[in-house]
Amino acid sequence: MKIHEFQAKELLRGAGIAVLEGHVARTADEAAEAFHKLGGPVAVVKAQIHAGGRGKGVIAEHPEQHGVSLVRSPDEARQVAGRILGGRLVTVQTGAQGKEVRQVLVEAGCDIARELYLGIVLDRAAAKPVLMVSTEGGVEIEKVAAETPEKIHKEHFDPHVGLHPYQVRKLAVRLGLEGDTVKSALRFMPALCRFFVDYDCSLVEINPLVVNQDGQLVALDAKVNFDDNALFRHRELLELRDESEEDPLELRASRAGLSYVKLDGNIGCLVNGAGLAMATMDIIKYHGGEPANFLDVGGGANTEQVTEAFRILLDDPNVKGVLVNIFGGIARCTTIAEALIEASKVVGFNVPLVVRLEGTEVEEGRRMLEESDVDVIPAADLADAAAKIVEAVK
Repeated sequence: MKIHEFQAKELLRGAGIAVLEGHVARTADEAAEAFHKLGGPVAVVKAQIHAGGRGKGVIAEHPEQHGVSLVRSPDEARQVAGRILGGRLVTVQTGAQGKEVRQVLVEAGCDIARELYLGIVLDRAAAKPVLMVSTEGGVEIEKVAAETPEKIHKEHFDPHVGLHPYQVRKLAVRLGLEGDTVKSALRFMPALCRFFVDYDCSLVEINPLVVNQDGQLVALDAKVNFDDNALFRHRELLELRDESEEDPLELRASRAGLSYVKLDGNIGCLVNGAGLAMATMDIIKYHGGEPANFLDVGGGANTEQVTEAFRILLDDPNVKGVLVNIFGGIARCTTIAEALIEASKVVGFNVPLVVRLEGTEVEEGRRMLEESDVDVIPAADLADAAAKIVEAVK
């Protein structure tokens, strides 16, 4: 689950991590009032959407307006917020369609001495969280990793113990930190690692992490994602969910108990099992096609879920064909076949449908589909299925 920058900073502030004072505004007048409350000579108006690259992004309706702007008066804050609010912010992560901005964060200015990068993710190979830092603050970490990977420094840490002081000192040397800034790092970095673990985060990214003129580390930006599978331990975080920022099809799938991620291709995939779904997408690409989604209906899929899965797939205008790839283990092939037949009556298949069934009661499941009125292209195996659906959509 993703949250907005202003929400992330409130959580970080509660964990004792240094962030700037700021106020959320949903109208231009509220932005002017927020500037007045801050009482400083300057402030920054920052669009709040679930995407990175906001500083370089532009408002589609006002191409001269970026998603992050420095302002020097309440009137200027009002004008900038007026151009941002209600507009579509286009960044490298939103695609050409952009995302509508419904709120802005008006934040106090900061005297910046240096900009750094800091991020925490789970390193699955090491089975531990890893803290990453770089001197290249304000730059996309993917670009740094591709062009100058030697500038990224890592320290793994035990989630039960946290980040050790000696690890902070090692990173401080690599970042060129000195004096009071090292002392600040000894507070900031371990606290952020505790935050990552305590809230079951999948990502914490501070870019840029700045050193101010007093030599203190401050989170100038904050991106926090949570592990959906751990949210039952953090019911209070559900209140931070902004469904308007989520893809409507992904939201529908979540409510139906389906695992769905929209992609850019034109071949819809309906599969039971995450690993099998990944393999299905891979083999579609191997045969020259492009998957339109990741969709795992799970091992215990029922008729209602399969029907809703087809609704979601076919509501995507990019989908020109569907590949159903089922391995009957917990879910019998006869159950899936029955669900497909019922779904065809409710939804109506208006694109080519390739079905590959294997596993428990597979022969009976195939017979049910053959004797039905559903227009199905049967496949003997996964490679055959991928080849057939790629050819069908062409």
